[in-house]
Amino acid sequence: MAGGAIVNTAGGKDYPGKLTLFVFFTCVVAATGGLIFGYDIGISGGVTSMDPFLQKFFPEVFHKKKEAKTNQYCKYDNQLLQTFTSSLYLAALVASFFAATVTRAFGRKWSMFGGGLTFLIGAALNGAAENVAMLIVGRILLGIGVGFANQSVPVYLSEMAPARLRGMLNIGFQLMITIGILAAELINYGTNKIKSGYGWRVSLALAAVPAGIITLGSLFLPDTPNSLLERGHADEARTMLRRIRGTEDIGEEYADLVAASEEARTVTHPWRNILKRRYRAQLTMAVAIPFFQQLTGINVIMFYAPVLFETLGFKGDASLMSSVITGLVNVFATVVSIFTVDRLGRRALFLQGGAQMIVCQVIVGSLIAGRFGTSGVGDMPKGYAAAVVLFICVYVAGFAWSWGPLGWLVPSEIFPLEIRPAGQSINVSVNMFFTFCIAQAFLTMLCHFKFGLFYFFAGWVVIMTVFIALFLPETKNVPIEEMVLVWKSHWFWSKFIADEDVHVGGNHLQMATNNNNGAARKAGVDA
Repeated sequence: MAGGAIVNTAGGKDYPGKLTLFVFFTCVVAATGGLIFGYDIGISGGVTSMDPFLQKFFPEVFHKKKEAKTNQYCKYDNQLLQTFTSSLYLAALVASFFAATVTRAFGRKWSMFGGGLTFLIGAALNGAAENVAMLIVGRILLGIGVGFANQSVPVYLSEMAPARLRGMLNIGFQLMITIGILAAELINYGTNKIKSGYGWRVSLALAAVPAGIITLGSLFLPDTPNSLLERGHADEARTMLRRIRGTEDIGEEYADLVAASEEARTVTHPWRNILKRRYRAQLTMAVAIPFFQQLTGINVIMFYAPVLFETLGFKGDASLMSSVITGLVNVFATVVSIFTVDRLGRRALFLQGGAQMIVCQVIVGSLIAGRFGTSGVGDMPKGYAAAVVLFICVYVAGFAWSWGPLGWLVPSEIFPLEIRPAGQSINVSVNMFFTFCIAQAFLTMLCHFKFGLFYFFAGWVVIMTVFIALFLPETKNVPIEEMVLVWKSHWFWSKFIADEDVHVGGNHLQMATNNNNGAARKAGVDA
């Protein structure tokens, strides 16, 4: 689909305005909400591969790890250890539903503030932990923080950004997640060298730094015009829109926001409304995209990277160093998506990244099968191990410019205002539920599936790539309050949306009907 085609054929508008410094800085500050999620993903895998941590909290795993002839696939298989990692995601799932109410009633910034503060308390508890119960309570508080931040930050970024740069600014959230992961991996590499054995405490307690950044930063953030209108502050919304667009010529965009806000006000039960037939496309994406994102297998690589590399025969420091390398690849590939998402579009990145991940997972599975077979006993020569790391890095790059950022961007930009907080909560909760399932099951799956686990995830990537090719229309450059026109012109989703369900700038589908056949044909080919 050509750059601005959908904007013209489907009736969207390219509103006047530019990327102001004010918007850029507010989006950077808001995106730091991703640091807490990223830091946690990176820190937990490193800490769970540190001997002093395992000795204190998980002695059974520690002894199994030290046995000479251990099955490499099974040495970390322990339900309590997996609960330590996965409890955060269950807490985030529950918290995201409460976050939807806070976000709608008080604005996006207070949801971010609450998330940062709770994460701060969880970090203190984890750093001071004396037993497994303290560890898991700390993890639950971290999870509540992640649930609130992940619910509010992507929505905030999508609402503040000009339509033609929404992809770039929204991916700032994913970039901060990857920076958080990399920082955590570097810290683990350093703290693992602390001789007295308290390095794991430093790693866990330093989560307070990203938490402090978003907690303080959120206090200085303005509210989005969409949120101000939703809460009845029309004059403030108009002033804020002028400020973030850097122009007085905001009449058309403001009219669209008012129309969306008036429709939102008629909805008293967004959770019930989201089940209506006309929102079937958005609801499907809010469930399918985060579900598929977890089944790419990326979190397996990311939060168990040191454990995974150690399982593949790398020793302590080498395993942490290997995960630092994948962390660097993750950051740089995310930067690539920032500069390409609004030019190439969402679909091109999804499809290319999917193909790249499939090839790499099959190769990595085959390389591991060659050394460890089904017995899990064997070793890995240096050159062979380097090949495994190389293909894992190419896989990470494919994820980092496709499913990584777009898994947060697309769901945050497709919902109309009246169901946006509810829709984003579903997105976050589905994401966290399947992250929880994968985190809780991965080490056991590795033990039983062995190298076949990589083929398992490759199979899922094939399914999700076909799903995107058939059912996701292109959303680049489309103003967020006009996204309904994209669905209305899609070959499959148009049948769920009646003409009278489309309100843009207070009018029905009038502006789109003239070109409806052409738009439908275009969406059918390109979507």
